[in-house]
Amino acid sequence: MSEQGHGDPERAGTVEHAGEQESGGFAIDNPGLPPHRPRLADEDPRAARRAERQVAFLFGLSIVGTLLFFVGYFVVGQIGPDTDIATIRLQNLLLGLGTAFAMLGIGVGIVHWAKTLMPDHEMSEERHEVRTEADRKIAVGMIEDIVDETQVKRRPLLRNTLIGAGVLAVLPAIAIFRDLDDTDDRSDLATENFGPERLSHTMWDTDVRLVRDPTGTPIKASDVTIGSAFHVIPEGLNEIEHGKLNEKAKAVVLVMRLDPEDLHISPGRENWHVDGIVAYSKICTHVGCPVALYEQQTHHLLCPCHQSTFDLTQECKVIFGPAGHALPQLPITVNEEGFLVAQSDFHEPVGPAYWERG
Repeated sequence: MSEQGHGDPERAGTVEHAGEQESGGFAIDNPGLPPHRPRLADEDPRAARRAERQVAFLFGLSIVGTLLFFVGYFVVGQIGPDTDIATIRLQNLLLGLGTAFAMLGIGVGIVHWAKTLMPDHEMSEERHEVRTEADRKIAVGMIEDIVDETQVKRRPLLRNTLIGAGVLAVLPAIAIFRDLDDTDDRSDLATENFGPERLSHTMWDTDVRLVRDPTGTPIKASDVTIGSAFHVIPEGLNEIEHGKLNEKAKAVVLVMRLDPEDLHISPGRENWHVDGIVAYSKICTHVGCPVALYEQQTHHLLCPCHQSTFDLTQECKVIFGPAGHALPQLPITVNEEGFLVAQSDFHEPVGPAYWERG
């Protein structure tokens, strides 16, 4: 076997290294930047103005799309069970085309702006950390150069149409999110009731029976065995027509039974359970995902969205994950017929803990 670096590519000379050689120069020459090829708009002012008008047209198209969305959303009217199919199709068409033109106009307009009017020179520079005041000024200058390269200051037509399209483009989202609240009285949207107070009140009340979701079958205490878990809603929820989803989102509950000796009960909650049967809000206190996984051996509830874990034996205290608040407990008891009923509503707001809590 040869001793001349056999099997070692570093010693055998089969690997070429980039860098300065002993004889001077580099093993691999720096190819440099490719030659810049000017665009038509760089050399012809008429082409530049034409590109500017094209971009402004695309931003204007976005504005028209947003207005088209509002025509379908507000002018055509609300869709209900008695709405004819032609009206539904018209509204869907206007909403779809309006959203498409609104988003497509802005997106294509910005891309066309960058390709035809913004400088396209390639450049390379050494990376450096921005620490000193001089470096900070350099960074600020770079940002100012970027603003100058966009030509926003020199082309008011583009600036104004972009601002108009951008401002209008967010309005459909505001309208859609506002419409998620389908209560009859929206007078409290701008008051303090639009917050924890709205989440503090659900359909749970004194003597409201706990029923299975979605069948609506009442639950007797004898039906709940140790280790079992029931997805529960308040009786009467399935019968309401308006606001059903909102009410369910607030009132849905998990019911489980443990050995009473395993429960660590806080003062004042001694009668909130029925022989180890406990009820807790199913809505995770992180971002509102449904807590749906129950591990009967460890008595842990798991939210599948971000793995927040709640200890059922410690009144659903958070023991892992991003949730910042225990799951609210629903006080329950049994009526004369042996059915599980609520003693009252929740004593605190349900849902994500970013709501202010008293």
